[in-house]
Parts: sequence; structure tokens; C-alpha cells
Amino acid sequence: MKVATRDALARWLDSVMVQRSVIAPRRVEGELLYRPVRSSDDIVFDFERTALSPKTYLLPDTQVVLEVEKRDRAVTLIEPELGREQVIFGIRPCDARALRVLDALLLGRTPADAYYAERREATTLVGLACPQLWDDCFCSSLGSGPDDGSAVDLMICEAESGYLLSANTEKGKVLLEQLEAEETEQACPASETAGARVAVRPPEEWRAVFDDGYWLRLAERCLSCHACTYVCPTCRCFDVRDDTIASGPGLARFRRLRAWDSCMAPAYRRIAGGHNPRPDKAQRLRNRYYCKFCYSPLDFDVVACVGCGRCIAACPVGIDITEMLGEVAALAEERS
Repeated sequence: MKVATRDALARWLDSVMVQRSVIAPRRVEGELLYRPVRSSDDIVFDFERTALSPKTYLLPDTQVVLEVEKRDRAVTLIEPELGREQVIFGIRPCDARALRVLDALLLGRTPADAYYAERREATTLVGLACPQLWDDCFCSSLGSGPDDGSAVDLMICEAESGYLLSANTEKGKVLLEQLEAEETEQACPASETAGARVAVRPPEEWRAVFDDGYWLRLAERCLSCHACTYVCPTCRCFDVRDDTIASGPGLARFRRLRAWDSCMAPAYRRIAGGHNPRPDKAQRLRNRYYCKFCYSPLDFDVVACVGCGRCIAACPVGIDITEMLGEVAALAEERS
């Protein structure tokens, strides 16, 4: 463990920005968001929960994956350049664990998602411990906590003497070596944590409540606005489409885009022949939760929820994922 002053941390961050892109929490028109920064002065150190996770810097909301240029009979494929390596600074433990989930989903099988893999390899995560659990947070229900540094390369927590830092990976060690810091035997102060708000039931118990009328009752409130999926740090569904960039005599240029999609959209599962296997809102809402708590554990050995609570805060009709988990637990108990 090492300790550094706030000024030393700022100088270190400014030096890192010379070689790499740094993504950090900053105020943007009143909202707290992860954004590229050019100076340590832009960074907000004392913050609660950002409106969105930094997922978009590894799985962009809209991404050009390929451009195709045709000049007469010659066809050229152009792949976009990735750019510089990046450091995501100040990532909270829940958001870092969310990237571990995406690793399992996007890299855990062959073939891996090459676009995500490239960005993931070029990214170093510098975590910042939460001093407490915030409203709507329930990370402790999922085996984590506000000071969990297991999913970051370098973990930072604030103490009376300054900032305590510990490197967990080679990437983290490389960064830490560049920092003016002293060895210390101090430990990070314990974060204020509440007990687990809800128990997450194992996948086999979810199967027993699949056809329960609860999902119809819950869906009566849902607006299918997609807010829950867009703020979720582990949702990874996307759509692919082609756009025309230029067209003229002897020249045509197109680009292929992939963009975030939502499993709550009415046409999300509709296939080319027009059939939609999930035409009802209740089916889509149920599938969203089963994807996180049943299918992902069975297929990838991870629960695809990290307890950040953003979906609770974003839902305009007050659908609370922790209440849903409690209802599922109660229904499963009835059937056991």
C-alpha cells in the first residue's frame, strides 16, 4: 500500500494525460458523467454515482466498425483506428465489476468480440472507493461493496493522510511506479455499508416462477421507455446498420455501425419473416430480468447485475429491481 497527497495525485494524472487518454468523472451541464479530461482540475473527486457508467468507452453507444469504398471496380475495406491507450480514473467498484461481467459475456466464448477486446486491452482501470452505499445501491447483495477493488488495476481510497493506493495488476503497477508516493502500513478506512437489501435466488428457482402472473402485473406499470437498459452498466445488446456516406458516378462509400439496442423495444426480437417471439411487454420485461439473474449465471457463470441502482433511479414509474428480487424470492419459497 502507498500513500500520496492530493497534489501529487493531480501531478500524476496530468503526466498520464500526456501519453494516454484519461476518462474521469466531470460536470457536464449539471450532470455528473465520465468524460475525457485534459487537466486534473476538470476531475470531480468527491461524487456519489454518475448518471451513466463508463461502459461507453469500451462498448460505445454508436461505433463505426467498418467503412467500404468502391471506386469503379476497386473495393477497399477501411477499419477505424482505435487511438491512444486510455485510463478510466475514478471508476466505482460496481462499474468495474460490470466490466468483468462484459468480459465474461463478450470475451468468454469463441469467437470473442474483437472490437470490445481491442478497447479492453488498451484500457487501465483506476478505481475510487465509495465512502458509503448511496441511495438505491445494493452492491453488497451481490457479493461486492463500496470499497471492493477486485475488478480494477489500481485502487484508490481516501484517508485522513491523503490517498491510499494499491496495485492489483501489472497495468496498475506500471501506473503506480510513476506516482510520487510513500510506502505505508495504513489500511483503507471501512466504508459505511448497509446489510444486503435482498437475496438473489439461484437460477433453478427462477425457472419455477417463469409462468407466474406476477410478470403481467409488473408490466402494467412499464412504459417500455428503455431507460433501464440504457443506464445499465452490463447491458450489451446492439443493432447493426449500414449508412451511405457518399454516392456518385464511379464512387460509393458506406459505413457499418453498431449501436446500443434495448431488449425492451417491441421489435427487438422480430426476425426477417416478421415473426416476433416476444410481442408482449410482460415477456420482454421478464426476459430482461431472467437474462441477468438466470440465463447469464447458467451460460457465463456471472450474475449480470452489479447493484448500482441506476435502473431504480431512472425508471419513471418506480419499478424497483430490488422489489422484484424480493417478489421472486417469495414466489420461489411458495413453490419449494
